[in-house]
Amino acid sequence: MTPVRILVPAGALGLGWDADALEAGLARGPDLIAIDGGSTDSGPSYLGRGVSKYARAQIAGEWGTLIDAAHRAGCPLVIGTAGTCGAGAAVDWMLEITRDHLARAGRQAKIALLYSDQDAAGLAAAWDRVTPLPGAPEVGPEMLADCTNIVALAGAEQVQAALATGADIVICGRATDTAILAALPLARGCHAGAAWHGAKVGECGALCCTHPDTGVIELLFDATGFTVTPMAEASRATPRTVAAHLLYENADPVVLHEPGGRLDTSAATYGPQGRAVRVEGSEWIPGPYTVKLEAARMAGHGVMSLVLIRDPRYVAGIDAWCASLEARARARIAARMPGQGYDLELRRIGRDATLGAAEPGRAVPDEIGVMAQIVADTPEAAREVAKLVNPLLLHHPLTPEEPMPTFAFPFSPPECDLGPQYAFVLHHVLALDDPMAAFRLEVVDG
Repeated sequence: MTPVRILVPAGALGLGWDADALEAGLARGPDLIAIDGGSTDSGPSYLGRGVSKYARAQIAGEWGTLIDAAHRAGCPLVIGTAGTCGAGAAVDWMLEITRDHLARAGRQAKIALLYSDQDAAGLAAAWDRVTPLPGAPEVGPEMLADCTNIVALAGAEQVQAALATGADIVICGRATDTAILAALPLARGCHAGAAWHGAKVGECGALCCTHPDTGVIELLFDATGFTVTPMAEASRATPRTVAAHLLYENADPVVLHEPGGRLDTSAATYGPQGRAVRVEGSEWIPGPYTVKLEAARMAGHGVMSLVLIRDPRYVAGIDAWCASLEARARARIAARMPGQGYDLELRRIGRDATLGAAEPGRAVPDEIGVMAQIVADTPEAAREVAKLVNPLLLHHPLTPEEPMPTFAFPFSPPECDLGPQYAFVLHHVLALDDPMAAFRLEVVDG
C-alpha cells in the first residue's frame, strides 16, 4: 500500500492558521486537505437554528484559501460538520460560499454534498432501532416533531462514498470529528487502528503539538501506524502532547467509539522523530454499525439581566442573597403572573458561574456579577418576568432588618433579549444495516 498524507490546517474552519505553515504542508504533496467545520461545543442554538457561529466573512476568507490550496496541490478538500452544526441549511450555506469563491476565481469544481439530516416522522417509525447513550434525556418518538433539526453523525463510510465520486470538494453535514481524517487512509488499506487513532490526534490540528495556534499539521498513515508532524517551524509534537489528545472530548482516554466499532489505544507506543511523533500499536475492533443522533428544539425565549455587586458583606454572603432573592422573585411572579411557565437561573460570575456546585475554589472576590437568565414561552412573558426580577436585583437586602441596598446595573435597561432559546434533545444512537441509509449524497458543479 502507498502511505496517505493528510494536511489539517486547523482545529476548525474559522480559527485561522499560520500561513507559512500551510505553505510548508502544501510543499509536501498532501493526498487530502481536511478540516472540521463545527461541533456542539457552543450549545444547541446553532443546531436549533441551522446556522454557523462564525462570521461569514471569516469562513469565506479561510475556505477560499483552502479551495485555492487544494487546487494547487491537486488533491481533494473536505470539510466535516459544515457551518458549525452540520444541518442541511449549513451545508447549503457552505455550497453558496464555495460557488461564490469559484466564480471569482474563474474556476469550476466538482462538489459532493453529504447531508446528515433526519426526518422526524421517519426516525419515529424506526424508534426500535434507537438506543439511548448513558446520560441521555428521557425522550420518546412523539417529541421528535418538536425538533427544528435532527442530524446523524457520519462516519468514515459516508465520507468515503463522497470521495469516491471523484469530487474536488466535499462538504459534509454533521460528522464525527475523526471521520473526515480516517476515511481516506481506511479506503486505501492503511492500518485501521492507526487511521482512527491518527484521526483522533489530528482532529484539532496543532492542538496536539506545542504552539497550537499555528494550526497546521500533517498526518502520514501507512501499513503499521501513523506519524504526526507540525508544519510550523516553531512547533513540535512530543509523545506527551500526542498521547494527551486522547483525553480531549473523550470520556475514556484509551477507548474511542466510532460508527462501526471502537478504537483501543491501550497498546499504543509513541516514539519521537525530531519534531514529529510516530505512533503504532492501536487496534480497531469492529462492532455493530450505529451512528449518533443529535437534535435541538426551541425551549422558549430568553432575557438576561446583569447586576454588579461589590459590597463586601454581600459578596461574602452571595449564596444566601441569591437564594433569598430567588425565593422572593418566584413568589412575586406567582402572584403577578399566575400560571406562567418560566425558567429562572442566577449565575454568580466571579464565584462559580462556570462550574456551579463543582467549583473547587474558595477565594472571596472583590466583586460578583449576578446574571439572571429567564426563559419563557414568549418574548413578552420572558421580558415581563425579567422586569419583575429587576427591582430585586437592584435593591434586595441580605437580611430583612437592614437598610435597602443599591447595586449597579452595567447598562440600561438591564434586560437584554436573548431571542429564541434551544435545548438538546437526543443523546442516542441509531442502528443501521446500510451506512448510507440515514444519509443523502449529491454531486453538483461549482
